[in-house]
Amino acid sequence: MHLKSSIAPPTFLLLSFLLFSSATAFNITQLLAQFSDFSTFNGYLTDTQLAADINKRQSITILAVDNGGLSPLSGKPKDVIKKVVSLHVVLDYFDVPKLQKLPNNTATLPTLFQASGESTGQQGFLNVTHLSTGGVVFGSAVHGTTLGANLVKSIASQPYNISVLQISTVIIPSGLDNSSTSPSPSPPPRPPPPSSAPAPGPSPSNKSLAPAPTPAKTPSPPPPGKATPPSPPPPVKASPPSPTRPMPSRPPLGPVPAKAPAIPGRPIADGPTPVGSPRGSPPGDDDSSAPATVGIHLAVVIMLVSSLLSFT
Repeated sequence: MHLKSSIAPPTFLLLSFLLFSSATAFNITQLLAQFSDFSTFNGYLTDTQLAADINKRQSITILAVDNGGLSPLSGKPKDVIKKVVSLHVVLDYFDVPKLQKLPNNTATLPTLFQASGESTGQQGFLNVTHLSTGGVVFGSAVHGTTLGANLVKSIASQPYNISVLQISTVIIPSGLDNSSTSPSPSPPPRPPPPSSAPAPGPSPSNKSLAPAPTPAKTPSPPPPGKATPPSPPPPVKASPPSPTRPMPSRPPLGPVPAKAPAIPGRPIADGPTPVGSPRGSPPGDDDSSAPATVGIHLAVVIMLVSSLLSFT
């Protein structure tokens, strides 16, 4: 009897552990297989091997989407589908009563996508808000994202272990799938129509590049009734004689006599005096001024004599 009593406590503990393990164990694919509306979501859990990871968890919440709400994922790559579906697995237990009693009516929830280490920034978190109307909405925690997935109903629950809730649409965080979040690229601009202008000729020479002379401005006619005084003629500037070249003297009208002898006491001029110089003016630079004057007088006398002879 004493031996049996000593063996009983370990046996009781083993049975209690087995009962607790069987009570907390669940299979998400078998649970969703009972609802045909979630066959696509259940198939994604199996294809991406997320079901095995979910079944290992002790406390978890699945935000399931029916077949119609998963249409945005149609044709997406498998890795994108896995990230999106793992975002719908919250790493805590939430049923409808708990969501309706959130502190400050809002909370940020970590997901299986955040635990995978493949998310960036706030992509692996969800925001949930309890509205004043009594409804509950979910959405991505990425800044600037609207909360657009409404809580529809509770599908199944095993208190404090697993809760399966239906939401109205799939949640795709910004930047996760560029094809679904980025705007479609704009079409390339149309080429301009061919111009009818003639093709440019060869490049002009340097002469054509020189600026054209500016045309002289034509003076505008004076208004009627007002006479414009004639402009005075511009003064004529006399050019100074060249200092090195003397002015040529006018040739004598008659034969030039021989050079008269120099008068004693009178300086000899350097050059001839120009014709027309007044008598008695100081001698010039040319020493032939006196003979030239005598020659002129002799020519005048000859002309007078010739005129008298012609009359007689």
